Amino acid sequence: MDAQVQNAIEIAWDPRADQCLKSQAFDLLNQLRSEPQGWQICFSLALRDPKPSEVVRHVSLDVVNNAIKAGQLGDQDLAFLRDNMLAYVRNVYGATGSSSISPDPVSIQNKITQTITILFTALYATEWRSFFHDILGLTATAGSSTKNNAAGVMLYLRILISVHDEIADVLLPRSPEEQRRDNDLKDLVRIRDTAMIASSWHDILSQWRSRDDPIIELCLTTIGRWVAWTDIALAVNDSLLTLLFEYLNPEQYSEGDERIDKRRDAAIEAFIDILGKKMSASDKLELIDVLKINEAISQLRRSRELSDMRSTANYDTDLAEGVAKLVNNTVCDIVKALDANQDNMLGTERISLRGSAQLKTFLPHILRFLSDEYDEICSTVIPCLTDLLTLLRKKAKPNSALSSESSAMLPLILEVVVAKMKYDETSFWGHDDTQTDEAEFQELRKRLHVLQQAVAAVDEGMYIEKIRDVVVSTFENYQSQNGQLDWRDLDLAMHEMFLFGELGLRNGGLYSKTKPVSRAAEQLIGMIFKLVESDIASFSHPAIQLQYMEICVRYYTFFESNPQLITRVLENFVRFVHHDHLKVKMRSWYLFQRFVKHVRQHIGDIAETVIRALGDLLPIKAELPEENSENDNEDMSSSENDQTANARFNSQLYLYETIGCMCAARAISVENQVLLIRSVINPLFSDLQAHLSQAKAGDKGSILQVHHLIMALGTLARGFSDWAPANNSPIASPPPTAISQEFAQTAEAILVALEGLRSSFEVREAARFAFSRLIGVLGSRILSQLPRWIDGLLSETSTKDEMALFMRLLDQVVFGFKSEIYDILNTLLTPFLQRVFAGIAEPVAGTDDEIQLAELKREYLGFLLVILNNNLEAVLVSESNQPVFGTVISTLEHLAKDTTDFPTAKLALSVLTRMVFTWGGPDLTSQHPTQTNGAIPSGSLQPKLPGFDRFMMERFSPLCWAMPTNPNFDSKDAQGRQVLGEAAGLQKAIYTKTGQDYLTWLRDVELNGMGMESGVVEEYLGALCNADMKGFQRFFQVCIPFAVDFVINCSDPRLESRSKEYQVICIWRGLAMHCRRNTKDGGLLSGMQSGALADPSIPQVTFEPFA
Repeated sequence: MDAQVQNAIEIAWDPRADQCLKSQAFDLLNQLRSEPQGWQICFSLALRDPKPSEVVRHVSLDVVNNAIKAGQLGDQDLAFLRDNMLAYVRNVYGATGSSSISPDPVSIQNKITQTITILFTALYATEWRSFFHDILGLTATAGSSTKNNAAGVMLYLRILISVHDEIADVLLPRSPEEQRRDNDLKDLVRIRDTAMIASSWHDILSQWRSRDDPIIELCLTTIGRWVAWTDIALAVNDSLLTLLFEYLNPEQYSEGDERIDKRRDAAIEAFIDILGKKMSASDKLELIDVLKINEAISQLRRSRELSDMRSTANYDTDLAEGVAKLVNNTVCDIVKALDANQDNMLGTERISLRGSAQLKTFLPHILRFLSDEYDEICSTVIPCLTDLLTLLRKKAKPNSALSSESSAMLPLILEVVVAKMKYDETSFWGHDDTQTDEAEFQELRKRLHVLQQAVAAVDEGMYIEKIRDVVVSTFENYQSQNGQLDWRDLDLAMHEMFLFGELGLRNGGLYSKTKPVSRAAEQLIGMIFKLVESDIASFSHPAIQLQYMEICVRYYTFFESNPQLITRVLENFVRFVHHDHLKVKMRSWYLFQRFVKHVRQHIGDIAETVIRALGDLLPIKAELPEENSENDNEDMSSSENDQTANARFNSQLYLYETIGCMCAARAISVENQVLLIRSVINPLFSDLQAHLSQAKAGDKGSILQVHHLIMALGTLARGFSDWAPANNSPIASPPPTAISQEFAQTAEAILVALEGLRSSFEVREAARFAFSRLIGVLGSRILSQLPRWIDGLLSETSTKDEMALFMRLLDQVVFGFKSEIYDILNTLLTPFLQRVFAGIAEPVAGTDDEIQLAELKREYLGFLLVILNNNLEAVLVSESNQPVFGTVISTLEHLAKDTTDFPTAKLALSVLTRMVFTWGGPDLTSQHPTQTNGAIPSGSLQPKLPGFDRFMMERFSPLCWAMPTNPNFDSKDAQGRQVLGEAAGLQKAIYTKTGQDYLTWLRDVELNGMGMESGVVEEYLGALCNADMKGFQRFFQVCIPFAVDFVINCSDPRLESRSKEYQVICIWRGLAMHCRRNTKDGGLLSGMQSGALADPSIPQVTFEPFA
């Protein structure tokens, strides 16, 4: 059998084996794992002599380990395993081992360690009390009292680490039962063996400190792990500290000595692990002094690797990062101790003074590594600095213990943080091979900015002065040196100036009645004046030019209050938009549009000059994307795509919007505005006409050119006017008639292109884009063209997504023009809805189609709601649209019953409810007082549509039961419950309009036809009459689906023998009582005193969901 198992393992892990054989091999191994005695075969196979292959031993031990964990072994079996495993390790690793026996591979040693650890968890509490004594016996050779057996010492330390990981690793998830077991084991270890184990560590360190570094490193790691849950005094003593400082001693270092480097790293990790032990605030601060952490860090900082070599290629970044980690953890512990002492009502002054002194001691260490040239090292100490600043902010109160320290610490911290914001001397900007480094540096800047914000929160005045000094002094140096300044210094000053806006603009702007709103705003205004007056924009480095534009855009409110400076900034922007550097050029097109959009009403006569200066950038040349291009659909803002033709065109559109904004400047007369618009659109018209014939012939390049030209025309219109129909804002007003006439020609040109190329998706997309932008400049003029827009945009090849997008635009038109659109909408509605119905009826071919179909349905329902909400309901039932109205009602009925799409069903019910309120006539509740039983009497008032009262009872009311009676409906689904609430709202609306007639219909026809008997019917009608809208919705959401489900699956022994009617009444009564207990007004169904609710003979049932 052993040979068969061995063969199966070798086949299973042989990549060259036949798949059929591998499958059989795995089946055999799985069978072996499930058999109670399978572990015995594997155990003998793993430890036998001669030894099988490594993979066979590894898998065999894994089977044994799983069997122990699964509880397949009894006490005798566990004892057998213990004795044989102990005999094996003694023979191979212990004092009795023969020197001729080769050690196991590392993977097998790890697996043996795991097996022994699992046996420890199973037997240490009862059967194997001598566990640690037995394993410790492996460390000495025969006849020796010292720990001089290297193989045994290594195995002993591995087992100790494995035991820690099994029972004390806080990162390992455990079940409550496992946690209890591990806690009991830790308690037993502390009582029985901790002192002996700690003594063995010191013996091993003393024995091997100058002989074997791997043993020393492993021993220090073991100490660090075990200290977390054992008595620290047993492990940490003068002997251990002397050893650790010996390993940190810089005098023993020799360049390139890897052995010494490993010792030093192990010592640092030992400090970190020991320091990580949880303890009280006072004990933690005392531990930091006992461990002499400050001396250790100072000693390491003086080492050649961190001092002499700091600015050289031999700088030891790994060592620096390790020391920075030690600094970070230490300071975090100090801050936590001080914070806990502050929150503790019994906190002592001694802890506060001691912690404050330690913070003062460690601050130079923090600043040293925060200012390190390598960002990884700097990032290591940011967490502790964040905690420190948070503490200082909490204690930023008069007469607090840290107030004086804060005033001394904060300027030093801010100075280093600001300096670290600067590009270092070796960095380059804009090179393709430095993009990763640039991204990492910008991420570091974000983290440093958080530190700056924390400093400002503690001492805003100091922060304002320091940042102002940095910015202003840099600009003054730039002026005094005639522009001969390192670009990195300028970039730092401008970056800080940009970030300063979070403080300067905190009150929503810079000025309040021509005066600065705050001190920060006042200083920021001075910086901006200095920026413009210093002519920083003339500096040649691209990074500075980009920063200049970003600042101008961010602080546009400054230029609104200082319009005399706008001309100078516009001149700089004109220069940047023609820049040779592609990144500056593309970004400037966007930023120019942002700036002009904000200040256009303050632009003077220079507007015409600027527009003409942009003329050479306006010609459009469409370029087909390369085949298999992966970047065509990427976001245009990504730097990788700045050079693609698509990205360039998207940026070029910003220029057209900029020109539109500038044409609308108040300083330009309407006549000149017309001339400027013509100067831009006439070339586009000519180009459009030139490419139209080739595009109709199917030329892809010409089609793309037409697409680009239409997009440009639409973007120009968007830039010219922010006005929208039905917008009563005094800021935005419709454009003059002369302007609208010019853009009417634009719309005509686009329509001609659309009608000729309506089969092209690209052209329809561009035309839809332009249509939405032209509304603001054409106003009601666009209505006469609406039939042509619909005909062109909703072609036979239009996708569902296109229909949905266009209906969203049509919603805006209907809302904006309301009654003005009635005649046109009356003419267009039937053909338009027929196209929508055709789109909804199209078969679905995949997930994308399903998503688009759901969106189309919702947009269709939204369109109906827009019509009903804007007093255009007459168009739905006009003489020309009556034939399609039946289809509208049928689609609403279908969508309202769709259990696969709850949002659409809810919206469909909302449309039906709106129809009820629109055509159902006046509310009877406002015309008649309610009767004593809560019912509204019938009245002589007629609905707006003759016969609609009967229609909504016969067609709309049954839809309310479609969801709860559908076997696929899940009443626990949150969206499904919302649908039920909407259905209840529809019933309540019908009742509001028809009163007693609706109750009669429900009693005699609808509910009776559903099989409900009189008691249930009266119970339900009582809820409908007496509850308000919200209360009835709650009743319907909770009671109806639960009652239906209850009737089907009744198991209450008190109700099994009673009628179905009785059962339903009982469940409703129990739920209604629950609702009363949980309703603030004391009664969801207050006043319901009829039927079963008043019958004391019916048991008051309490059901599990509401118990």
